[in-house]
Amino acid sequence: MTVREPSWTIGIEEEYLMVDCDTAELTTQPMDGLMKACEKELHDLVRPEFLQSQVEVGTKVCATVKEARQQLTWLRKSVAEVGKQFNLAPIAASTHPMAEWDEQDHTDAERYHTFANDMQAVVRRLIISGMHVHVGIDDDDLRIDLMNQVSYFLPHLLALSTSSPLWRGRDTGLKCYRLSVFDELPRTGLPEFFDSYSEYKKHVDALINVGMIKDSTMLWWDVRPAQKFPTLEMRITDICTTLDDALAIAALFQCILRMLYRLRRSNQRWRTYRTMLINENRWRAQRYGTDEGLADFGKGELVAFDDLLDELLDMLKEDGEALHCSEELASLKIILKRGTSAHRQIDIFNQAMKNGASELEASRAVAHWLKEETVRGL
Repeated sequence: MTVREPSWTIGIEEEYLMVDCDTAELTTQPMDGLMKACEKELHDLVRPEFLQSQVEVGTKVCATVKEARQQLTWLRKSVAEVGKQFNLAPIAASTHPMAEWDEQDHTDAERYHTFANDMQAVVRRLIISGMHVHVGIDDDDLRIDLMNQVSYFLPHLLALSTSSPLWRGRDTGLKCYRLSVFDELPRTGLPEFFDSYSEYKKHVDALINVGMIKDSTMLWWDVRPAQKFPTLEMRITDICTTLDDALAIAALFQCILRMLYRLRRSNQRWRTYRTMLINENRWRAQRYGTDEGLADFGKGELVAFDDLLDELLDMLKEDGEALHCSEELASLKIILKRGTSAHRQIDIFNQAMKNGASELEASRAVAHWLKEETVRGL
């Protein structure tokens, strides 16, 4: 059966950690006043998160990545301006360099009380933030088919986004420590493989019927069919400190999906690999980011990330032009040349240590950089 081409609309959600403007320490105070002020300014495009020190924003449905850029720029700028009234500032990083999780409280709401009771210490450690990208795919079965295929590329997206190398004032040795924390929750990681939307729904309903989950929003996979919208939601990436990086990665995800659709339209498809193989690349992306390459299972060898990206960008040239995001795709090469947020955080941390700073002082230097970089150029 022929499936009508999707709309390829795009929406981006970002989660910010709110820090003290003077010390760059993660706030431990209730943020009711800030949230009310943000809601007055941004209406339903802003919402609280599990931790009371977090704020989540989400763009409206956008026709192009360039439209999403305008929205996300406004959202970051608005949260920063409102935050100043409370001596708070947002940082776009997936971990705070020096925060202690046991000093944090969760938001006072029934759903979060239930969440805290169910997950206990696991959820109390979640001082982490991410970026989620929604791409509009109206057909249910096509959405599942593309989810199955796009899983191969999730480690590539993660590697380009890393922003969580520090945890509790120490260098973890990982470019993305966020997933190590998040994976302690159930129903995380790579998605299951399903033959159809009805098979997917049957399995979700099985969990709902026995009372283990309320709905499919409690499937916290790296990519999933969204509950509220006819979109495929990519969730594996760290939040990008630099706005240009966020838009480049969103464009990459959107274009990969269109490329996979083109293959399907030509009676082809991307080869699917067992989860155990993709998980190896997922771990390499967590550990090394873009530094040590990923496995190309078709070639049967490790390939340097710049070669992988060149090959991918060549495949996506048509899609970038069709979706009006060629410029954003090209800027992925800038991430490789300059480094991700994780690279720059580690450089700042190491330089401070070399100059005689303690680990805590070096972490604070990173936090101040994150505070400034999150809103630079807005």
